[in-house]
Amino acid sequence: MRRLVSETRLHPADLVLPVFVREGVTEPVPIGSMPGVVQHSLDSLPAAIAEAAAVGVGGVMLFGVPESRDALGSGATDPDGILNVATRVAREAAGDALVVQTDLCLDEFTDHGHCGVLDDEGRVDNDATLERYTAMALEQARAGSQLLGLSGMMDGQTAAVRQALDDGGYQDVALLAYAAKYASAFYGPFRDAVESQLEGDRRTYQLDPGNRREGVREAMLDIDEGADIVMVKPAGSYLDVLADVAAASDVPVWAYQVSGEYAMIEAAAAHGWIDRGRAIVESVRGIRRAGADVVLTYWATELAGWLKGGLE
Repeated sequence: MRRLVSETRLHPADLVLPVFVREGVTEPVPIGSMPGVVQHSLDSLPAAIAEAAAVGVGGVMLFGVPESRDALGSGATDPDGILNVATRVAREAAGDALVVQTDLCLDEFTDHGHCGVLDDEGRVDNDATLERYTAMALEQARAGSQLLGLSGMMDGQTAAVRQALDDGGYQDVALLAYAAKYASAFYGPFRDAVESQLEGDRRTYQLDPGNRREGVREAMLDIDEGADIVMVKPAGSYLDVLADVAAASDVPVWAYQVSGEYAMIEAAAAHGWIDRGRAIVESVRGIRRAGADVVLTYWATELAGWLKGGLE
């Protein structure tokens, strides 16, 4: 009876697994602040892709961790840079079983850790950054990415990247706009995972956590610029924004259950304070209930396995 009247169901195809790939390592490297999550090597990546595909996960979102960084994030546009190489490896491993997606942002590749190019006064230069994003988009498309995750929160990024892809003959590459990405404390473990060089914060280009209507406005701007999908990030503390965007959007709406959300549940479960499995399912179901069509979560493969095994 409970199953018959359930309003919100989970399915493996509605989950996307974020995957970190580190340059210069030969085996997976554990991430201390994210128990159970690793920086993959190029050698271990295919097995992770195959495992996710076997349980029906909808896609993987790749993040590169380079050995060297510079002010322009040159590794992001290097065809032999870690993210572009990993994309080619992932596409070969995935075949048609899931969608290979790539993070389009400079923060992993810059020596200052910001998502864009800095001007002479150390401020992020929005327009100069868009030039880097379009070059990055073309390299990711050439490497075989099927969906680009525009996570930098620069004004006009969706329109600029869409135009560059269309002009370059990549009309079929889809765009996921991180439209309502908030300046959140919950990103801390992720910055460990990508070994971020950030000093200071990103409050000048990420959204103020107190602003609800702005999240919807930003999503509508990205849709107007050609986004195929819009994102709300983080998920758990922004369910009101997620519900608002889902009600207003005529394109799919995704949400990212970020590293801090993951780490808190894992830490509490490790101390025996909560039921780990139930907390994972409840947290993801809550995000879906609020309006997310798809959830990016570090539990994607594990949760999909439970669902495939008959979890209700």
